Amino acid sequence: MRPLTDEETKIFFEKLTKYIGENVRLLIDRPDGAYCFRLHRDRVFYVSEKLLKHAVSIDRDHLMSIGTCFGKFTKTRQFRLHVTALDYLAPYAQYKIWLKPTAEQQFVYGNHIMKSGLGRISESTAKYQGVIVYNMADIPLGFGVAAKATSECRHAEPMAIVCFHQADVGEYIRAEDTLVG
Repeated sequence: MRPLTDEETKIFFEKLTKYIGENVRLLIDRPDGAYCFRLHRDRVFYVSEKLLKHAVSIDRDHLMSIGTCFGKFTKTRQFRLHVTALDYLAPYAQYKIWLKPTAEQQFVYGNHIMKSGLGRISESTAKYQGVIVYNMADIPLGFGVAAKATSECRHAEPMAIVCFHQADVGEYIRAEDTLVG
């Protein structure tokens, strides 16, 4: 377990900024204590500094996970956000998409969002902007990337894709072996 390098930090914060904008600083400077990001086995963990001090005594080979896994770096050094970060990013989301009840199941099964399943979308959402996907009861379901801007969505055909699927809460079941370990 080690701090992120400058290059890793840049890649990681660019990805977070895509979803929550300048609110990234609110993740680190929290009123309930200081938090940091640490890399362990190509995965980035969000850890309180208090917990980090206790984890130093554990051998690196025996440490499986610490804190909350925000995602992992791929072999090509790109960062992939995991659904485990959803609870931390959703309160700070700048751009949101709400799904109709009929489209929730399709999204949770890993499919893209069609215009016919779109309930609402935040104003001024740009094309290829990172969005947090909610159901109509404001429960976060996952992440996506807007395939169309807000203005384009209004005039799109019902079967046009408006949001590309990135991660969803269904991954807790579909990929439970690979999410943390």
